[in-house]
Amino acid sequence: MCVKLTIGVLLMLTVTQHGDATESTGDVHETSQERLLNVQKRRLSLQNTAEIQHCLVGAGDVGCGMFECFHNNSCEIRGLHEICMTFLHHAGKFDSQGKSFIKDALKCMAHGLRHKFSCVSRKCLAVKEMVFQLQRECYVKHNLCSAVRENVNVMVEMIHFQDLFPKGPHVELVNILLGCGEEVRAAIAQRIRDQCEQNWGALCASLSLCSLSHTERQGVSTLAPAFTTPHKGSANTLPPASRPLLEADVEQVWTHGDRDKHEDHLQPSEPRSQDNSTQPETTPLRKSLNATRRR
Repeated sequence: MCVKLTIGVLLMLTVTQHGDATESTGDVHETSQERLLNVQKRRLSLQNTAEIQHCLVGAGDVGCGMFECFHNNSCEIRGLHEICMTFLHHAGKFDSQGKSFIKDALKCMAHGLRHKFSCVSRKCLAVKEMVFQLQRECYVKHNLCSAVRENVNVMVEMIHFQDLFPKGPHVELVNILLGCGEEVRAAIAQRIRDQCEQNWGALCASLSLCSLSHTERQGVSTLAPAFTTPHKGSANTLPPASRPLLEADVEQVWTHGDRDKHEDHLQPSEPRSQDNSTQPETTPLRKSLNATRRR
């Protein structure tokens, strides 16, 4: 009886240890694949939905109260309230155009959230996409780029590297700012690069996390003129998302281009030479063969 009990305890311990190992490996597996699936399937709970809806109805269009309704929920939609508070905190540093943009854009987003939230699915991805789309619509409608070009230094102060993780409204704001012209793009990129190096050190210096500097972009434009902005293009046009050509690539492209031109130059003359050479030679050859057969 004691032997059976001991064996049973050992089996239980073995199963428990195996279960712990399985759970640990399962946790690792979940962090890579299953977590992504869980995020895609995640929904706002009915309680969260009711709380957000009640908050949106009670909040006003002025101030940041409307954005605070999305602060705590199962979809982890964060950043709207922080962006609103940052805009209001720096509003005194903007010129008249910048102040008008802040007032109109925040009011546009608050009004849009109240009317669109009740029509969107409870899926987290749908709610987040609604928020990002509303950001883009309000920022473009009230000319974010025009306001920022006259207040570049103030806008740069509002960008903080740690706010870009995880992806949320701050990332959407930065993506829009990067399309507001070369001066704004360079200032925002330098700000993110400097703060990244403060947090991650030499790793950021070794990786191209941001857009190229002015001198680097000039080098790329000389190597790859096809990537330059067209003469009639807009200043807000973003460059294509592709790697800059290396010298070996440029040499290869140049070689292929010259070879194609050389082949195109020779193509018209080759058929003539073949026609002139083959036709006269084949006719006497056939005559001689026929004469030999007759003999």
